[in-house]
Amino acid sequence: MDQFKAFKSNFGWLTTVLFIFNLQAHAQTVFSFDNFDGFENPGKTWNIVGEARADIHETGQLRISKGSGILANVPTQKNKGEDLYTKASYGDMDLELDFLMAKGANSGIYLQGMYEIQLLDSWGKATPGSGDNGGIYERWDDSRPKGQQGYQGYAPRQNASKAPGLWQNLKVSFQAPKFDVNNKKVENAKIISVVLNGVTIHEEVELFGPTRGAMATEEMARGPVRIQGDHGAVAFRNLKITSYDNPKPVLSDIAFDLYKGRFEKVPDFSQLTADRSGQIDRLTANIRGADEQFLIRYQGNLEVEIDGKFRFNLSVPGGAGSLAVGDEQVIAASMGNLSGEHQLTAGKYPVEILYAKVQDWIQPGIALEVSGPGIRPFQLSDGAFSSSTGPDPILVDPNERPVLRSFMDIPDGPRITHAVSVGSPEKVHYTYDMDWGNLVQVWRGDYLNATPMWNSRGDGSSRPLGSVTNFGNPALSLAHLQTIEQPWPTDTLGSNYKVRGYKILSNGHHLQFTFESYGANVSDELEILADGQGIKRVLTIENAKANTFVRLAQDGQIKDLGEGLFVIGDQSYYIQLGETNQAKPEIRSIDGRMELLVPARENMEYLLLF
Repeated sequence: MDQFKAFKSNFGWLTTVLFIFNLQAHAQTVFSFDNFDGFENPGKTWNIVGEARADIHETGQLRISKGSGILANVPTQKNKGEDLYTKASYGDMDLELDFLMAKGANSGIYLQGMYEIQLLDSWGKATPGSGDNGGIYERWDDSRPKGQQGYQGYAPRQNASKAPGLWQNLKVSFQAPKFDVNNKKVENAKIISVVLNGVTIHEEVELFGPTRGAMATEEMARGPVRIQGDHGAVAFRNLKITSYDNPKPVLSDIAFDLYKGRFEKVPDFSQLTADRSGQIDRLTANIRGADEQFLIRYQGNLEVEIDGKFRFNLSVPGGAGSLAVGDEQVIAASMGNLSGEHQLTAGKYPVEILYAKVQDWIQPGIALEVSGPGIRPFQLSDGAFSSSTGPDPILVDPNERPVLRSFMDIPDGPRITHAVSVGSPEKVHYTYDMDWGNLVQVWRGDYLNATPMWNSRGDGSSRPLGSVTNFGNPALSLAHLQTIEQPWPTDTLGSNYKVRGYKILSNGHHLQFTFESYGANVSDELEILADGQGIKRVLTIENAKANTFVRLAQDGQIKDLGEGLFVIGDQSYYIQLGETNQAKPEIRSIDGRMELLVPARENMEYLLLF
């Protein structure tokens, strides 16, 4: 470590955010659902199956087929079902799984058998409560006044739920309650975060006691994961539990030396006299005199109790820093948010941390985070700089601005430069690409974050805030095919595509887009359903030539469920053809992808349900 790397002239990008790196913990359990080996005494309603499908219209119906990889609970009138418990018990942990609800079904995931994350068919509900999908279920006390027995339930921030019969994803980070040597609780349990279908719906929720229906009245340091099985038909797959039960490293005996002035190289400390020295209980930059330009040299001891690879994240706002553990330079001298990994065996190691601050106008602060096998990332510093200091988000209210034109970035795809996003009070939204005359994405939940577009100089883009369903790279909705085997065009060459614009027909989110393509005049109406369950699309096509088709969907798989209903992709969304579609739809396979085509005709309509 000879010198600090050259500082950049623009410090606007410097933040005090700590980057969280996923470290593959040794204590991860993956449930394959080939059998019930990981569970205690499964009841007769629980099944290992190869496929699970719910009827979007029929309450309580879940169809299963033979195979493995999916855990399904199918209650009957005679057997209402019972809860399922893991054999293993857990303390601090992360849990991830996919689940699929029958229409009207109710289930839940009880962390430690005590604290319930609700699973419910909450499709289309605009304002969810604590008893809705993803909610932290309420506690219950019969001795409280009537109407107040339920308390301390936490509703999700937004409803990111999908329709029955579609796979949904749930991620939960949980911190178990802590007890002293006399088994007295000294720290409450905590939900660190819950992410439903890619949307964070809870953060930092303290749990003051068990939720209603807990398996015991007294809390505990460890307990099983419990899946509720007596309230309806539900299926699960891809269950992963990562334990964080290993002891955390301890940073102790911290001494500091403060040197005032601007340091752009690591000095020879034997030639310097510190302006201030002392001992501190916890790593901090809250030291008198450390308010302008300075260099602080911290020295201490790091004690680890297990062998393994550890990751260190160091944040040094307004300057540069470094970290040495033992004889190893884990983080070389640099600026901003830094990270490094180092293999350690159990023992005590000397530590040196340097923080050189050169920007007068940035508040001093230092944050050091460590994670390791079976150890969730945690801070060894005072934690004052663990959250973002970026601009306040600029959020778009669909009631005030239901239509917004912007750039829109598609994951693993291009930037849409002529995107029209449309929002609704029903919490269902979509983006239309005027360059191709087609939908590119729909989502449920909150509307748009326009911070990238309007903050400072901006980059012209906005971002969806809810649970997004993407339809892949942009493509024309209409094409003229010489044969049914001809691939769908990947550009507009030869299509004579011309966009004519759009107009708002009613209520701010019923829009009509018009364009020409392959000699046909097309009116493309999109209306958000009043029940919040999806979008109605009506295509009026004039002068369409023979062998002109509309492509309704393209994905890895498409299944015909009968009566004009199709499920798309990995049970990601539905297409329901309307009564005006007299022509028979065609499902074809092209280059390993499936497509749903309908011959173009004057009036066509269908529903997108998700």
